[in-house]
Amino acid sequence: MKTILITGATSGIGLAAAQQLAAGGDRLVLVGRNPHKLADSAELVRAAGAGAVDTLECDFASQSSVRQLAKAVQADYDRIDVLANNAGGYQPTRNETEDGIETTFAVNHLGGYLLTELLTDLLIQSAPARILFTSSVMHYGATLDLADLGFHQGYSGEKAYSRSKLANVLYARALADRLAGTGVTVNAFHPGAVSTGVWDSLPWFAQPLVGLSKRLFFISAAEGAAALTFLATDPSVAEVTGTYFRKTRARTPSRLARDDALGQHLCAVSAALVGLLE
Repeated sequence: MKTILITGATSGIGLAAAQQLAAGGDRLVLVGRNPHKLADSAELVRAAGAGAVDTLECDFASQSSVRQLAKAVQADYDRIDVLANNAGGYQPTRNETEDGIETTFAVNHLGGYLLTELLTDLLIQSAPARILFTSSVMHYGATLDLADLGFHQGYSGEKAYSRSKLANVLYARALADRLAGTGVTVNAFHPGAVSTGVWDSLPWFAQPLVGLSKRLFFISAAEGAAALTFLATDPSVAEVTGTYFRKTRARTPSRLARDDALGQHLCAVSAALVGLLE
């Protein structure tokens, strides 16, 4: 029985993917902020056929919470076969976390970065293992100013979200290179334009357009989750690493996402922001 850990597992893509993966009879470890939502989600995943379902609380806006999560995983599990970094959010206005980090970047990139770094040894011991990052096609329009990752200048929710998703792809590629030969693969993917609650934080004037788009163009959470499920389990991608997928097809990421020097620099800056030594 494999152990599959999914962050952001109480709604949207994360919950739908957990239900899909449950059909394989594996152990699902669901991570979320809200204990009541975690309990409800666990019941749904159990009903879908999971061999076992565990829940762990974590707020990815808090580095101390991420560290506590990593300690709990290290203490309770002797292996992790799949780590799906799926937690994320959208912030229409600029805010900072308790650690003094711009919230979108903290939740969408640094939280998953820190968790992955802390669990890397366990994943290597578990090899063959897979690490996934839920990114977005919006990374194509992103910029990355390493001198102003906190977006003190020119902040917008869309720009910050796009930047965080570019960071996902850059880190996935850099980590894949670092873990080459270990049996651990690392990939990022765009699940499609999925109708989830993340869009509910958009400004009021954008809500009518979002509502229309959800009805006409967006796919369901289950359809979007199919990409995560595919990358987590399909034998055809067992040895594929350092790749960006659009749904289940490999695609060339943006020019910035293919800048390996930028990726290495991002990793160094991220390590400093979370207090890790390279």
